[in-house]
Amino acid sequence: MALHRRDLIHGVLATGATSMAAASEEGNATSRSAPVRTMPQKVVDTNVSLFQWPFRRLPLDEVNELCAKFQQLGITEAWAGSFEGLLHRDLRAANERLLKACQKREQLIPVGAVNPTLPDWKHDLKLCLGRFAMPGVRLLPGYHGYALDDELFGDLLGTATELGGFVQIAMTLEDPRTQSHLLQAPNVDLRPLKHWTQRIPESRVQILNCRPSASDRETLASIPRITVDTSRVDGTDGVATLARATGIDRLLFGSHSPFLIPEAACIRMLENDLPSADVKKIMQTNAGRFRDVSSPHPHTRPR
Repeated sequence: MALHRRDLIHGVLATGATSMAAASEEGNATSRSAPVRTMPQKVVDTNVSLFQWPFRRLPLDEVNELCAKFQQLGITEAWAGSFEGLLHRDLRAANERLLKACQKREQLIPVGAVNPTLPDWKHDLKLCLGRFAMPGVRLLPGYHGYALDDELFGDLLGTATELGGFVQIAMTLEDPRTQSHLLQAPNVDLRPLKHWTQRIPESRVQILNCRPSASDRETLASIPRITVDTSRVDGTDGVATLARATGIDRLLFGSHSPFLIPEAACIRMLENDLPSADVKKIMQTNAGRFRDVSSPHPHTRPR
């Protein structure tokens, strides 16, 4: 599916004024002077969440509507976590609901939530990467009350690596300035990751929802093999700036849908100064390489 910017903008307008306001808050303004490209034939979105955000209703928070939007945009594969992982203590049940929703929709790849502060987290992890055949797990340290210098995190990362799974770390889910005063979750400090990746060199880690400052870019650049998604990168030059810091092979396309509208993430990729071959790497090739390396079941989908 060859989508141009005008097609994407039409899709943005169709989602309504609320969605456009959310995109504006995240700094996703587009530039008239930027080059116009078409979407790759296959697009992998590595940062999607299913079900309802606990603090307000979002456009596209119904799974069928979200999948229809992905089909419209040419997103052929979406790695889906669950908003239920934010507050639910019974993560096994939440991950089972996520699995069932993804089993019904070929384009969705389930990525379960694990909370290492809960007593039975290793069982949750082994279910996700074993019986549920998920390729990885998603962590929410800011909401679950631990830091990346905690030994619990190191234990989880080591166990996930032994089981052949990748680990996604949500740096945040919502801008701290708009968070409920009843639940404040600061951005996760990424600097301790350097220690753990040196200690566990086979680990595969992806950072989600990072709005990279200059210091963040320095931190990411200093940690070999760490990948990062593009969901909250500012402006049409932000992806290229991050690519210069980390290298193009470490960037994976992500939209943070439905919290943010997926059209905004696509437009940001189409209007930048990267070569088309690099855009294809970010939106397709890099995700496949990251997901499949050393995975014991990279293409297994339970039915």
